[in-house]
Amino acid sequence: MGDKLPVGGEMRYVVAMLFAIAVAALAMLFVSGPIASWTVAKFAFDNPDQVGDMHTGVFMAVNFLMLVAGWLIGWALGGTLVKDGDGA
Repeated sequence: MGDKLPVGGEMRYVVAMLFAIAVAALAMLFVSGPIASWTVAKFAFDNPDQVGDMHTGVFMAVNFLMLVAGWLIGWALGGTLVKDGDGA
């Protein structure tokens, strides 16, 4: 098994996961709901089910985007834990 991570490389993954969870949780509580409500308010619907479907879809999409953003932030910050810049 010659595919060893550089010193500190394991922690980079942990930091990325923790940031992803934290950013997604904060977005779920404070960002996704208002964005979903604002988006739904911009459209006219024929059926109340369409309102719920769009609200849910936008809510989930924003949560996913924030999860990815949190991962990228954590990955970048976790890179400072890797010695000699060999973490990529």
